[in-house]
Amino acid sequence: MSDQKNRMEIGISTFLEATPNPVTGEAVSHAERLRDAVEEIVLADQVGLDVYGIGEHHRADYAGTAPAVVLAAAAAMTKRIRLTSAVTVLSSDDPVRVYQQFSTLDGISNGRAEIMAGRGSFIESFPLFGYSLDDYDALFEEKLELLLAIRDSEKVTWRGGHRPAIRNLGVYPRSVQQPLPVWIASGGNPESAIRAGMLGLPIAFAIIGGMPESFRPLVHLYKEAAAKAGHDPEKLSIATHSHGFVGETTEQAADLFFPPTQAQMNVIGRERGWGSYTRATFDAARSLRGALYVGDPEYVAEKIVLLRKNLGVNRFFLHINVGTMPHRDVMRAIELLGTKVAPLVHRELEHTEA
Repeated sequence: MSDQKNRMEIGISTFLEATPNPVTGEAVSHAERLRDAVEEIVLADQVGLDVYGIGEHHRADYAGTAPAVVLAAAAAMTKRIRLTSAVTVLSSDDPVRVYQQFSTLDGISNGRAEIMAGRGSFIESFPLFGYSLDDYDALFEEKLELLLAIRDSEKVTWRGGHRPAIRNLGVYPRSVQQPLPVWIASGGNPESAIRAGMLGLPIAFAIIGGMPESFRPLVHLYKEAAAKAGHDPEKLSIATHSHGFVGETTEQAADLFFPPTQAQMNVIGRERGWGSYTRATFDAARSLRGALYVGDPEYVAEKIVLLRKNLGVNRFFLHINVGTMPHRDVMRAIELLGTKVAPLVHRELEHTEA
């Protein structure tokens, strides 16, 4: 794979979970989880992973309300790893401040910052920042338009329906990267895939259930929309984000990852009217074609290679962890992902795609 654009990037995503440990009952403070995240990013950089992403949530069970701040704390201690939100809830934020935060991060990291913009899977930020859910779609469309205008021009003139107009004003600091990468994040919405394609923006699909191969029609929609808008689909990046964990053995990985995953999925399930999350559900999802990437390095690598073959992705986020796990276990999983899984994936793809 001599073409760098086709290289399979592998990284970590997290929401900075801060829930009580389901085994010990001990609670992790937000402050401790934030400090742990910085250590995780530094380790991920050391073991050669490509990207680390933090999702924005405004709930007591997550510490990631300000991803750019946490990423900036690690930026000066890392050399190569890319640093991104996963996601920025753009609908309830100010695009000017989003750009400024991530262009600042881009400066500190010397050109390693990215923004992943989405509407978010939770709604707490809307009342918190004074927005109506009735404007859910309109807010995102309008604010994405403004964010891209700021990214592409130092001086901005813009008018919309949900934010005061801007008349020939500069937004600073400017990013090191030109342009600052902006991704669209989607949980599987066809309109999101089409929008990203039309804009020529890279896309990240959150695949946390079912079979990843079922996202193939969305990838087709994305590329088709890009081509119709005059963009070269082969030059666009596609990422996926899925829950998972790497252990010394597949059995160990499953046994460590299941209790916190079950606890948090049942919390969310009660909020959304889902059925109980059981060990049978978990075990089915970690099958070869399932959406859970849980196992020893060889098995997780096999699943990532299959994902690449089915969807043509060139970036994979392993979401560690779903519920609170001991920091040492998370660090070991990151180490295995970087030193064992990634080399196996790259070696296999070099062989099969040569």
